[in-house]
Amino acid sequence: MELIELKNVSKSFGGKSVLRNIDIKIPKGKIIGLLGRNGAGKTTLIKLINDLLTLTGGKILINGKPVGVESKKIISYLPERTYLDKSMRVCDAVKFFSDFYDNFDSDKAYRLLSDLGLDNNSKLSKMSKGMQEKVQLVLVMSRQAELYILDEPLGGVDPATRDYILDTILSNFNEGATVIISTHLISDIERILDEVIFIDNGEIVLYGECDKLRESENGSIDEIFRRMFRC
Repeated sequence: MELIELKNVSKSFGGKSVLRNIDIKIPKGKIIGLLGRNGAGKTTLIKLINDLLTLTGGKILINGKPVGVESKKIISYLPERTYLDKSMRVCDAVKFFSDFYDNFDSDKAYRLLSDLGLDNNSKLSKMSKGMQEKVQLVLVMSRQAELYILDEPLGGVDPATRDYILDTILSNFNEGATVIISTHLISDIERILDEVIFIDNGEIVLYGECDKLRESENGSIDEIFRRMFRC
C-alpha cells in the first residue's frame, strides 16, 4: 500500500485555483523533495496533507484512509514559520511535545539538542531565528512518525549547519517512514533525496527517482530544476 495517495486534488482560494487535478502516489520508506518556485502550490499541498486546509475537490488518503484525526497521529510536521511559544524554555518545549504526542522520544530530543549545542534552559525568546528553527526541527524529528513533512527546514540556518541537519534528518526518521522536504536549497539537499516532485502553477510537472532523472536528463537535480524553470 502507498503511504500517500492524492486523487484529483484541487484547491482554490476566493475563486483562484492554486492546485489543479493533482494525482500522485507516494510510497513508504522514501525521502522526497517537493520542489517548485515561490507560489507554485507547495505549502498549500503540504497543508492539505496535514488536514490544515479543506479540499476544494478530490481526495487525499494516508495509509488508505482519508486525512483527519488518525492521519495526524502519524504525521510529524515542520511548518515554514516557528509556532512555539517564545516564553518557553527549550526543556518546556520538549515537555510540551512529550505530553502532547504519544510517539515522542524525549531522550532522542535531548541527545539531538546536545549535538547541536543548544542549551535546554535557554528561553526561545532569547534565541536567534535559526536556533529556534533548530529546536523545532529536533522536536519534529524526535517523534516516531510514519510521515515527516518538513517545509523549508534549512531556511534559517548557516551553511556550516546544513550538512549536520541533513544528516540528522537522514539518520533519525523512523525506519520505514517517508520524509517530504520542501526547499529552495536544492543543491544542498539533493544528496539525501530518493525522489523528487516538481510542482509549477499548481500542477505536478515532474515526478521520478533522482538517479533515473540524473541519467535521463544528464544533470543534477538542481540543474534539471534550473533548466525547467529558467526565467
